[in-house]
Amino acid sequence: MNCETLIIEPGLAERHYWRDLWRYRELFYVLASRDISVRYKQTIIGLAWALIRPFLTMVVFTVVFGKLAKLPTEGTAPYALMVYAGLLPWQFFSTALSESSNSLIGNANLISKVYFPRLIMPTAAVMVSFVDFVISFAILLGLMLWYQYLPGWQIFTLPLFVIMSFLASLGPGLWITSLNVKYRDFRYIIPFIVQMGLYVSPVGFSSTAIPEQWRLLYSINPVVGVIDGFRWAILGGDDVVIYWPGFLLSWGLIAFFLWLGIRQFRKMEKSFADLI
Repeated sequence: MNCETLIIEPGLAERHYWRDLWRYRELFYVLASRDISVRYKQTIIGLAWALIRPFLTMVVFTVVFGKLAKLPTEGTAPYALMVYAGLLPWQFFSTALSESSNSLIGNANLISKVYFPRLIMPTAAVMVSFVDFVISFAILLGLMLWYQYLPGWQIFTLPLFVIMSFLASLGPGLWITSLNVKYRDFRYIIPFIVQMGLYVSPVGFSSTAIPEQWRLLYSINPVVGVIDGFRWAILGGDDVVIYWPGFLLSWGLIAFFLWLGIRQFRKMEKSFADLI
């Protein structure tokens, strides 16, 4: 009697992998909804935390940079509104980076039991940050009503910059989460990057405060282009302009890190189950 062994594994061709991503799209919905519910389950203030945290950060930055340091605002927009327009993409980026970087370690049991494209996990984890972004957007609407500030036609371009922020966080997130599986020390790097990035990025101040000769060098931080794009879309007006050399540089760096993240992730993906 002959015994046959059935081995289930992903297709070796690259096209099979990307086709599998579409076939397992329902798993993406399940993981994303689970992460969102777990984030707010059994919390005292629940969704209100997504409103309180950015609001308090905005107040602190407005007092420190606007009142004490007396840094200029963006165009004619109130300083608090300018800060919050920069805080929205930063919160989206930082939360997405943190969630995606720890997604594989947090789902170790699932990875070791069944095959599916592992790229689904960090991508689904980013949806948690998008929910925070949608909730925090309510404060932006409240600030516009308070200051009677009406956005221009540029507000319709905001989804483009949301996608830009998503890609900016996904690329480094894929790279770090793949290394985090093998080298667990990387989980301590993310909070440090997020903490330092908050102060070196133009969140509490306008990037126009940077001397002109240093603007392009400052744009090596890809989040700078994302924040400038958000402010241009939200604040609008003729006196709020995008620094195009830095903005294009940000797009180039985002594309590079996305390619690097996917490449590193795919390179190590076959060993995830063994390493975890």
